[in-house]
Amino acid sequence: MLIYDFDQKTLTDLVNRWEEPAYRAKQIWQGLYQHLYSTPEQFTNLPKPLRDRLAESLDFTPLKPKLFLDSSDQMTRKTLFELNDGEVIESVLMRYGDPADSHDTSGKDSRSRRTLCISTQAGCAMGCVFCATGQMGFNRHLTSGEIVAQVMYYAQMLKEENLSVTNIVFMGMGEPFHNYDNMMAAIDRLNDADGFNFGARRMTISTVGLAPQIKRFADEHRQVNLAISLHAADDAERVAIMPVNKRYKIGDVMEACKYYVEKTHRRVTFEWALINGVNDSPEVAKKLASKLRGLLCHVNAIPLNPTTGYSGEATSRERANLFKETLEQAGIPCTIRMRRGIDIAAGCGQLAGSIE
Repeated sequence: MLIYDFDQKTLTDLVNRWEEPAYRAKQIWQGLYQHLYSTPEQFTNLPKPLRDRLAESLDFTPLKPKLFLDSSDQMTRKTLFELNDGEVIESVLMRYGDPADSHDTSGKDSRSRRTLCISTQAGCAMGCVFCATGQMGFNRHLTSGEIVAQVMYYAQMLKEENLSVTNIVFMGMGEPFHNYDNMMAAIDRLNDADGFNFGARRMTISTVGLAPQIKRFADEHRQVNLAISLHAADDAERVAIMPVNKRYKIGDVMEACKYYVEKTHRRVTFEWALINGVNDSPEVAKKLASKLRGLLCHVNAIPLNPTTGYSGEATSRERANLFKETLEQAGIPCTIRMRRGIDIAAGCGQLAGSIE
């Protein structure tokens, strides 16, 4: 069984069954999530027979790095992992800011962020036509431990540079809310104050808009950020690029988002991939503004990451700026995000799709 699939209680129960003192569970937990140990041999505060039993009974390496690509500016690394059953997933590390300012371990220096883009499924069932993962189809859900292990892999890598993870976004391969229970269990493990102690407000979940799960998420009053991949302002246009809109129309998504804001008083971010000639005109921006008016929200727009399975192209800088200005004139805050890792196909699923 995978060590990262255990929460504190189940780990304590296991240690008790092994007739070890209960404090051993805490030592293992802190070794994993505070010291970032990745092998039983590193737990030198445990007696050797217990280290041997951990090695025999539990899996510490669920992710086998199969391939990694670094962008030409060395600010983005994409890693393809093979799982124990042969499925492949990918995760991305994106660095922001001046590398000369990055040698802090507090995670508080806004000039230098290390953001992880983490997968929650092998493949995806949502079928968004512009997304390489959607073009692959769905293979399986990841366990909570396989989700956590991606974060630990990069945390261990950054530790060698005296750096730490500053932000985590669950918008890699897969739809996080389709794998809701495992996703939330992973978040709880990462957020645990006795372990990795990663702040909830530094994590973001991105969903295509599964309305019932958005409401469930609202009812849990979590501090984790919510992002909605919207990409179109009316149902006919959205269903053409996002088949999920057949089940949850824009009106359903907006109603769920309003419920979320009323319940949590937290802002919703709307992700918008700017596709040249499709959804990047001032007219579309005005239509979007009419949908969002009165909602506590922000629009994150980014020129499309090209994929081989979709013929659409990224918008130009001029059209992106005009889209942003039109939204802001209507009172909707908007940011144009940088595209990262284009030269290494860092968009979700592009590397795994090419391997398959």
